[in-house]
Amino acid sequence: MFKKVLIAEDIDTISFGIVKALAEYTAMEISHAKYCDDALLKIKKALQQNNPYDLLISDLSFKADHTKTILHSGEELVEAVKKVQPQIHIIVYSIEDRMAKIKTMFDNNLINAYVSKGRNSTQELKKAIENVYEKSGKYVPESLQSLFREASIFEIEAQDIELLNLLAKGCSQEEISVHFRSKNYSSASISSVEKRINKLKIHFNSRNITHLISQTKDIGLI
Repeated sequence: MFKKVLIAEDIDTISFGIVKALAEYTAMEISHAKYCDDALLKIKKALQQNNPYDLLISDLSFKADHTKTILHSGEELVEAVKKVQPQIHIIVYSIEDRMAKIKTMFDNNLINAYVSKGRNSTQELKKAIENVYEKSGKYVPESLQSLFREASIFEIEAQDIELLNLLAKGCSQEEISVHFRSKNYSSASISSVEKRINKLKIHFNSRNITHLISQTKDIGLI
């Protein structure tokens, strides 16, 4: 079983509930972090001490308060952690139910499991931990697999996500083309950008760009 676990969660009662659920794993060393920045620092420090965490359990939503932070969400934390410790196992334990966003995290090999907070969720969390440890694969509770399959119909590339986010910020096709050229994308011309936008509009049956942005936000794609 995992030996060293970090829980990134800003609500004490939920964090304590996770610890209680893991109480049977007596050899497990458990640490906590209420802020994403603190969680990343703990992971970096553990690496420097040659005593790394082998599992991160993180929420995706962290409520802002008076503390200034660089990382504002669990998604940002997961991405940052994977850069410094690519082999760490990560389980998302969150009320977040936008499965397209969760699927993207799976597809990008950022997370190993997803468990939705709610009734019987601590039992699902234990099942996820055991599945990830024993099989080193991906785990989604049975109750959510149908939603996950629905999200799987969207064969959207990373560049499409970037394009949608730039459109949501109000960038013109010319500005997007310049941005893509700066990243050396092969399809960075204005005509290529226009073709991608049209492809997405057809894919989502969108009336216009505004409708496209609204739809992709609703399903959690951006």
